[in-house]
Amino acid sequence: MDLTVILGPVKGGKSLEMISLLSPLRHAGIPHRIYQSSRHSRDIAVTSRSGGSLQTVKVSSLGGAADAEVEVIGVDEIHMFTVDDIAVLGAAVRSGIQVVVAGIDLDHRGCLFAPVKALFELAPAKVLYRRAVCDVCRSLDATHTQVLEDGKPMIRELAPSTALPDDGTYTYEARCRRCVILP
Repeated sequence: MDLTVILGPVKGGKSLEMISLLSPLRHAGIPHRIYQSSRHSRDIAVTSRSGGSLQTVKVSSLGGAADAEVEVIGVDEIHMFTVDDIAVLGAAVRSGIQVVVAGIDLDHRGCLFAPVKALFELAPAKVLYRRAVCDVCRSLDATHTQVLEDGKPMIRELAPSTALPDDGTYTYEARCRRCVILP
């Protein structure tokens, strides 16, 4: 089997793509499990802004994910996991399990999240990149996720690859390269 990676900024349709790829599994009776980080508290499922959802299992780590009797593993919000979790997914792919992951690719500094970089090192069979509409200029080429703190772009420097919680502490906007404000 193989690895499919779906990346892009917030509001780019990553969840919709994941739902499109994985929802037929339930109807076909293919054993699968879809995981989501327990740090993601906005939803209890993979939920698209344009409709549709997939039931998920909330976890703090993907350890043991490949032990389940499944043919397909899905992981939403992959940027909220660790490089060790990506190693678990690599082992799953090598054992013949199909893996589909989705998440934000760039951190608040405009650099690849460490887990995303580790995914590329697994040589995925397919990488789908979704752009969004820029929340500032309305262009159709947003590639960044602007972190807002108290309604203003967060420009303080955090540790590399820091995945911020999706619990209401921060808000997020899709921004193009011209409109994003980086630290």
